[in-house]
Amino acid sequence: MTQCCKRIKDTVQKLASDHKDIHSSVSRVGKAIDKNFDSDISSVGIDGCWQADSQRILNEVMVEHFFRQGMLDVAEELCQESGLSIDQSQKEPFVELNRILEALKVRVLRPALEWAVSNREMLMAQNSSLEFKLHRLYFISLLMGGTANQREALQYAKNFQPFALNHQKDIQVLMGSLVYLRQGIENSPYVHLLDANQWADICDIFTRDACALLGLSVESPLSVSFSAGCVALPALINIKAVIEQRQCTGVWNQKDELPIEVDLGKKCWYHSIFACPILRQQTTDNNPPMKLVCGHIISRDALNKMFNGSKLKCPYCPMEQSPGDAKQIFF
Repeated sequence: MTQCCKRIKDTVQKLASDHKDIHSSVSRVGKAIDKNFDSDISSVGIDGCWQADSQRILNEVMVEHFFRQGMLDVAEELCQESGLSIDQSQKEPFVELNRILEALKVRVLRPALEWAVSNREMLMAQNSSLEFKLHRLYFISLLMGGTANQREALQYAKNFQPFALNHQKDIQVLMGSLVYLRQGIENSPYVHLLDANQWADICDIFTRDACALLGLSVESPLSVSFSAGCVALPALINIKAVIEQRQCTGVWNQKDELPIEVDLGKKCWYHSIFACPILRQQTTDNNPPMKLVCGHIISRDALNKMFNGSKLKCPYCPMEQSPGDAKQIFF
């Protein structure tokens, strides 16, 4: 009895000691978060930014995001609370896409195949290989059944006929794997056909091609905006503090413009951007890039400021030319 009590006492002391160490570490983490995390981000907001129309657009973006995620009940609840009226035709594509994606996640290919076959012409018009890869996966699932599925696999191989021109080598590999059905594909040179990663890949391919077909971006606009905001927020908080410290009023008062350039990384590059090398401003629809006769490109505002009379001298080379010969460039 004495030994048991001593053992319990030692155990309790050890637990208390371990808990003390853990508590100390957790406490330091909490203090570090409090020290480095700025809980007040309202200082970087622009007064009057969220007018009634802007609030409506934000609600529409949030509803679309919930539709994309398959959270239909949340989206409908938001519509009711915000007074938004969403047409049923806007919701149906997301409902169908989520139904197909959920089936793909549990390795059920039939709904995706039916969708791909019904949209074959449009998919082929955008050079999509989605339908072939779905047929390929279904064929591989038959191979995994061994010799019992040999006849069905041979019958199903007829579905590869429309894709023979562009996927000849892939089809040859699939047909060659039939030789090893008796000993099992997992024991053959074709074991790579059983790679589990291709199921995750087919979900990404389906999402990409289906969104392209429906005229939607692959990523949710709300997710992209939120990620960009997280990257830009520290820099904006710092520049706001500097502006207030130096009392530089009027430096940042534009709703559609930032006081500094924020690098969001290549993942946020969605289109080409041209900055005029003369005025060092990004071109816009009202101030487009213009190609001079010599091949150099400047903005229209720079062009208007530089020509003298009927002649313009290129700022990069000595070639003189007429401003009217400059051509607008479209990226």
